[in-house]
Amino acid sequence: MSIGSDIRDEAGQLDDLLSRPAASFSSDAIPYLLSTADALVILLSSLFGGIGYELAVGHPVPNILSHCAVGLFASFVYILRMSGSGYYDLPDSAKPRVEFGQILVCWFTTGLLLAFFAFLLKVGVDYSRGAFVAFYFLAAVGLLGARKLAKSVLVAAVSRGAIGRRDIVLIGDFDELSALEPRDLLAFVGAAAVNRFNLSRDSDPLTRVSADGRILKSATSFIRRASCSEVLLALPWDDDDRMELVRDHLKTLPVAARLLPDRRVRSLTNYTSSARQHVVAIEIQRAPLSRAERLVKRTMDISLSVLALLFFVPVFLLTAVAIKLDGPGPVIFRQSRKGFNGSQFVMLKFRTMTVQENGASVAQATREDPRVTAIGRLLRSASIDELPQLVNVLKGDMSLIGPRPHALAHDNYFEKLLSDYAFRHHVKPGLTGWAQCNGARGATPSIEHIAERVKLDLWYINNWSLWLDIQILAKTFFEVLRKRNAY
Repeated sequence: MSIGSDIRDEAGQLDDLLSRPAASFSSDAIPYLLSTADALVILLSSLFGGIGYELAVGHPVPNILSHCAVGLFASFVYILRMSGSGYYDLPDSAKPRVEFGQILVCWFTTGLLLAFFAFLLKVGVDYSRGAFVAFYFLAAVGLLGARKLAKSVLVAAVSRGAIGRRDIVLIGDFDELSALEPRDLLAFVGAAAVNRFNLSRDSDPLTRVSADGRILKSATSFIRRASCSEVLLALPWDDDDRMELVRDHLKTLPVAARLLPDRRVRSLTNYTSSARQHVVAIEIQRAPLSRAERLVKRTMDISLSVLALLFFVPVFLLTAVAIKLDGPGPVIFRQSRKGFNGSQFVMLKFRTMTVQENGASVAQATREDPRVTAIGRLLRSASIDELPQLVNVLKGDMSLIGPRPHALAHDNYFEKLLSDYAFRHHVKPGLTGWAQCNGARGATPSIEHIAERVKLDLWYINNWSLWLDIQILAKTFFEVLRKRNAY
């Protein structure tokens, strides 16, 4: 196969993916719909089971509110427990086998919890045991039936393309991709058709590597533009060189990446249909933060940055006046930086230098740097020059806590020196970070300095928690007072 045909194939793949109409229904809504359906089944079972039992034994119509309360509480507990196992997510929700054991165990233990709380709080006086038993078994049947119906509807919808997964990309060897049947993809990602990138089929090793590089660049570009969340790899497990090439391109992206079992592994394990058995895929790159974790972090960013901006209003005004009196030039210095997923944004700082470098060459500040103004030296030592970045945090370009962003010129240089540097862009850059709390701030005059900072940044990304962010905020306060490496 010629290089020209590879380029045409690559361009054709990208054009087809970008121009392909999106499915009429997003897979992101599936968990909410399925959990709502289960909540409705439990609530109706509580109402019909309880009321039906009371009428059957000749009692008057009971208080509906108590049955609604029990149903709502039971649905909350059940859905919370099932959500933690990915029960409502694709592809599990689209696999043909109904999870009888998982549903029954979760529901019956939920019932035991309800009975325990009713006994503990003495709230079961107006709720008969017979009504509870009727509700207990009616809900179990309803949950199993609803799951079976939901799977049938989902499989039909996925098969006709009504539900799409634009957030998934499949990259792989031509033969491996061809061997994957629609039902296999349904089991892996909950969709029979996903965004695909076929790697080169050229037999010449050098030509193949070159063509693969161009295809992978197109793939990473598409992943960024389409905001994809996961990449699946269909590669022969013994092709180490190609595996490393793909990983080198993916490490710049904040996405999860999984390696699917190849044809040989599937044949060794009598792998006949992944849709009917548990699928094992190797995680070679984890997503930095889950959707829930990003929401928690963003909530903290907005609330604290608003409070900080209000608190520092007098400091902003006094600083602006001081900069203007100190000499000509703007109050705010603007410089392009790389943010989450490598996207560029304009970072704000109080101007502390006589120069405003923002190009291909940016000289780092050093001790006793003659470019730093008199007022600028004071601002830098107290870290006041960084306060305008609270606006960047509020806009969503940055986070309060994260790896500190560098000038584009430095980013491009460091990426060539350190293979792990690109992982810093898996989260939003921060106003402060774990590296800064550990003294890794200021200039990076040697490769050892930047390597140590990257090491600390990656530790933060891999160990993130809300409590860690709170600790870093507290440490930052004392670090500012110490003025270590602040110049």
